[in-house]
Amino acid sequence: MKTETRSVLYVRLPCWKIYPGGVIYVADYIHKQRPDIDQHLLDLALVPPANRKRVLKQRLQEMQPDVVAFSWRNMQSFGPHPEDDALDVVMNFDHSPNLFRKLKATKNATRIIYDYVASRLRNFSYMKMVRKMLPDTRVVVGGTAISIFGKYVAEKVPTNTAIVIGEGEDTMLSIVDGFTQPVGEFYYKDHAGKVSYRAREETFDLSTLTAVNFKYVESMFPDFHQYLDDDIGVHTKRGCPFQCHFCLYNKIEGAQQRYRDPAEIAKEVDTLSKQYGVKHIWFTDAQFCSTRRSTKHVEKILDEMMARKTDVSWSGYLRLNHLTPEIAQKMLKTGLSSVDLSFTGSQDIIDKLTLGYSLEQQMQAFRMFMENGFTNQKIKLYMPLNAPGETCETLQQTIDKIKELYGMFGRDNVLPFIFFIGIQPNTPVERLLIKQGYLKEGYNPLTLNPFTIKKLLYNPKPFGRLIGRAYLEAMDSLDPTSEYIGRATMEIIEREMAKPGIVSTCNKVREIPQPKVCRACG
Repeated sequence: MKTETRSVLYVRLPCWKIYPGGVIYVADYIHKQRPDIDQHLLDLALVPPANRKRVLKQRLQEMQPDVVAFSWRNMQSFGPHPEDDALDVVMNFDHSPNLFRKLKATKNATRIIYDYVASRLRNFSYMKMVRKMLPDTRVVVGGTAISIFGKYVAEKVPTNTAIVIGEGEDTMLSIVDGFTQPVGEFYYKDHAGKVSYRAREETFDLSTLTAVNFKYVESMFPDFHQYLDDDIGVHTKRGCPFQCHFCLYNKIEGAQQRYRDPAEIAKEVDTLSKQYGVKHIWFTDAQFCSTRRSTKHVEKILDEMMARKTDVSWSGYLRLNHLTPEIAQKMLKTGLSSVDLSFTGSQDIIDKLTLGYSLEQQMQAFRMFMENGFTNQKIKLYMPLNAPGETCETLQQTIDKIKELYGMFGRDNVLPFIFFIGIQPNTPVERLLIKQGYLKEGYNPLTLNPFTIKKLLYNPKPFGRLIGRAYLEAMDSLDPTSEYIGRATMEIIEREMAKPGIVSTCNKVREIPQPKVCRACG
């Protein structure tokens, strides 16, 4: 099929150094469908900041692409990640008893907000540069940030720009084919500056995503080799049927799970391992296994990996409701390096966050791992502390379950990670907190107001101070890069809650507490 498009330049906008799997899947798909199109990927994460504008300008001049597609990973400020100390800044500003630390946190918060604003403006300036240099080139922008904040982005981009929400393969194909029969969910700003919106009407067939042709990826993205020592992302399905209060996956990818061919997935992993020396795979699904059907799909992938004798370690977010001893054995045999999952030791919190699983089922799954070949894999617990409805009783239940896991796997193998719910727009938890007055109706989720920004990293009274000071004490007592910070924090929380009168006072507090509470909680 002939198309109007001869060339596409993908531009991964700056973020921390992490494998650009989403862009690679799109480019690989387009190449397989329209092999005559010349494609290239420029990853600005690998370009020194001072050189980015010059490098992009040079690439545009040399290539004169018909389409320039930007990938934007993260947009919110105070969204902690490996190159952002926002969590420490918020903890010190809100909870440190040391005035110097509070002042330092204020300075660092100002820097983070400045960097956040400057980064956003720079990203839009790159798009405007394309429009100025190449007036007839169509601009496309997609990625995780766009899937959440696409409506906002549509107001800021230049004309003749498609803002792609969610998965992009089929939408990108319709764009390179001339955009006369558009597909997928997107906003579009036309040549006159008018923004229109199209909801997704079709379902993208994931079985058409065969194993990535990495030889082709090397040709269009030579910097691919800079990521081979890191985790390489591979996805096996899309969609999530669960309705977790703080999550948008079921909106972005749809509620119905769709699957790639297990043989193609295993082939992709095997190629990365045997031809490129990749040692670790991260399965990038919302959850690698979750429903009964998806767990059977996982088992087929593991069978294919074993048949190929693929030698990698792997991990991904797990949901263990439907784990069986046989699948646990296969996971460990194929190189499972860690069990990564959301964790709270309270069924009450699980139910309030509508996480959709039984705590006892989860604990039984842990026992299956222990009984079916566990050696020294890490148990990584991502704990939504201080979620709406948290009490001293539910905190203590979580601490007790963590201790049970210490006894099961060995203390050194269990890693509790402290995180707080990030409030995303159009989620049930956002609606709850607006209703309860924690957030104002009509607030801007991309606000520059620092007091609203830190509210979006949800850690309110009465437990905010208790958890915050425990975290800061743990940071002071240990190497800040240590993996044991979470364990130390939980131990300090337990110590503080053991003080006389704490539990009886805190348990009177409900979802959005009043300012005056117990001594330890603040």
